[in-house]
Amino acid sequence: MPTFNPRWLRTLDERKTVDELMGRLDTHGVSRRDFLALASAGVAASTWAASMGLPSVAVASPNGKLAFLSAFLANEYNVILNKAFEKATGDLGFSYVGLDSQFDSQRQLNQFEQQVAAGSQSVIFNLADGSAIKGASRIAGDSKVYIGNVWDSLPWFTPFEANDYYTLYAVPEEFDAHKAVTSELLKAVTEKFGGGNIVGVTGTNGNLTDRQRSAGRDAAFKDFPKTKLVDQLPGKWNREDALKATEDLLTRNPNVVGVVAQNDDVGQGVIAALNAAGLRPGEDVLVVAADGTSLGAKSIAAGTQLATSGNSPAYAAALFAARIYDVTHGWQPRASERLLNWRSLTITKDNVGAYIERYVDNGGVEPFDYRRISKVLHPDDWDPQAEVFPLDIDKAWAGIPKPEGWTYPQAYLDAKSKGEWEVVAEEYRDHYKIKFDGPSPNRKS
Repeated sequence: MPTFNPRWLRTLDERKTVDELMGRLDTHGVSRRDFLALASAGVAASTWAASMGLPSVAVASPNGKLAFLSAFLANEYNVILNKAFEKATGDLGFSYVGLDSQFDSQRQLNQFEQQVAAGSQSVIFNLADGSAIKGASRIAGDSKVYIGNVWDSLPWFTPFEANDYYTLYAVPEEFDAHKAVTSELLKAVTEKFGGGNIVGVTGTNGNLTDRQRSAGRDAAFKDFPKTKLVDQLPGKWNREDALKATEDLLTRNPNVVGVVAQNDDVGQGVIAALNAAGLRPGEDVLVVAADGTSLGAKSIAAGTQLATSGNSPAYAAALFAARIYDVTHGWQPRASERLLNWRSLTITKDNVGAYIERYVDNGGVEPFDYRRISKVLHPDDWDPQAEVFPLDIDKAWAGIPKPEGWTYPQAYLDAKSKGEWEVVAEEYRDHYKIKFDGPSPNRKS
């Protein structure tokens, strides 16, 4: 085997060589400047060495880097989340990169491997495919890289079945949240029209969040017998597909008076389709959605959308960035802290003004104190800044068959049977001082 000569890396200064390496790696969403920064940390060196038949090279980032691997940066939720991660990691002293997998799970795993090779010490996933979490967690354990996961996941697969480097799976509590916004719709439809037909524009079939939101939506109808869910089609979490789905639903169901959209981007597609059909959103047809994005909140203020579940995209960044800071500085979570929910707000015209002031048109004032969530930086006065509580896997994955031979993780059972679950829930309640529906902690008096 030839001896590695550092002079070979000098050709990284050449545009042709960089283009070749970027082509060999899956670098979608990475600029030339970012790629060269990664190269200095080792990813290009690893590829170059491999091409020469040499062992791979990986150089750890001295300051620590967090990467956010998004399933798709094509919707507003993920755009807001990406920007919040950039701010949160900056406040916590990490370097940061956000990448788009374009709903391609293999691309996402490739990006993860590249980040590991580049020396990233932590990666947060919004998975394109929940099944990928098994492979990702194996890589994380082998590489000693901390990972967290928000939104889609593999039902009945928990951090306990992986390893300690899969430090957190956390999502908003979706069943109650989507039931609440659907109830707002059905109540208004009953009062305004005496009841009527409702359609759903969902996310992607089989997605865990889609399942949970649909379950909450369906449960709401039990309390409003004059309403009926008559049809649904997937909007795939984006405006364009949601617009097409709504057009088809309106053609198939001419007497629709309400639409339950599975997120605010889908809601924007619904509103556009209603306008194109000559129907007035907010008057002829009422619309609700989820997530509390900027456009969703502004649509509520404008009267074209009735309600949304405001989980604040920025909060996921706040929670996960603080967790990564803590575990990379020696803190160890209890079992009940490795699976978490947070509570969403139900946003309507009555409270949308305050939500917009803090989370949308906030004049650059960040909605959370990102450092204050850290238990390492604030051991006595840490504050989750939202209602956070242990995730109940039976509720989260209700209705989904357990894999053959699956058993509850012992650490999870012990936490529930020996009192840790209640201790953690009470501790988070006691530390929750900066209210999710109040003003930003960064706002000056």
